[in-house]
Amino acid sequence: MEQTCVRAVELGLPAIAFTEHLDHTVWRVALEGPYVMDNLTALADADGLLTPPAFDAAGYLEAIERCREKFPQLRVLSGLELGEPHRHAAQIAQVLAAGQFDRLLGSLHTLPDQGAFAEPWGIFPHRDPHDVLRAYLAEVAAMVSTGETFSVLAHIDYPVRFWPAEHAGPFDPAAFEDEFRHALRLTAQSGRALEVNTRLPLHATVLTWWHEEGGDAITFGSDAHLPALVGHGFAEAAQMAEAHGFRPGGSPYGLWGRID
Repeated sequence: MEQTCVRAVELGLPAIAFTEHLDHTVWRVALEGPYVMDNLTALADADGLLTPPAFDAAGYLEAIERCREKFPQLRVLSGLELGEPHRHAAQIAQVLAAGQFDRLLGSLHTLPDQGAFAEPWGIFPHRDPHDVLRAYLAEVAAMVSTGETFSVLAHIDYPVRFWPAEHAGPFDPAAFEDEFRHALRLTAQSGRALEVNTRLPLHATVLTWWHEEGGDAITFGSDAHLPALVGHGFAEAAQMAEAHGFRPGGSPYGLWGRID
């Protein structure tokens, strides 16, 4: 965390939010092949099922306070990225009772698959990728329609990170316009903001649809799991946001509001 704050100060960022992952879904990870991630396989059982370890809320909040004390020139926001919050409301409520979390994101990483849950990359090889993305967007719509725990929808285009263009062809958002618009419309109606995640640039068409479906605010997230990646892609994302009618201010701190 401290090294990440150092990088944020170097970049001249006024604030940074540590939206730590909070997951409860047991999901299948790769034990071999191109998608193996050592940090995940180390936690999985012999069948490749990973049970997320308990989240140390007290330790996390203490680390946030240390960063605030060490970097007074930087606004350090606490936060959580709530994995599948519509499936784990009770467990999430217990964690949130531990203290103050400034920014709460809702994210969808997994879908039901072969009697378990798996990420899109684990489903694409044995299911039509177009059907997987449509199922993902339908689940996003269900997630934003359930409860009010989170205020920002994270990476609506998450499956596109792993899109198998070699056999599904290039990703074309137009092929999923109805599904994207439906999920975006429900997100806007819920009063939530849309995250423009810069780990993989959000397709400009999706931001156009967000504006057209009544979205009032966006927020930027670099999804930086390493200090060196803090703020990457923000300049380009800001330019795209401005071109689509969003400006800094006009909504809660750290969010860009629409200017009509």
